[in-house]
Amino acid sequence: MGKFDSRASVKMTRRKAQAKKKARLARKAEATKATRKATAKPSRKKTAAS
Repeated sequence: MGKFDSRASVKMTRRKAQAKKKARLARKAEATKATRKATAKPSRKKTAAS
């Protein structure tokens, strides 16, 4: 790393990667949550009736 190479330091690259990973996981979680809600509603009714 040179004196002016701070724009892509190892530390910031790692932090950016973590942030992107978290964002990706959050989007994935939201998508699965939406699909689970759609599929879970009928099963919940079944358990309440029995």
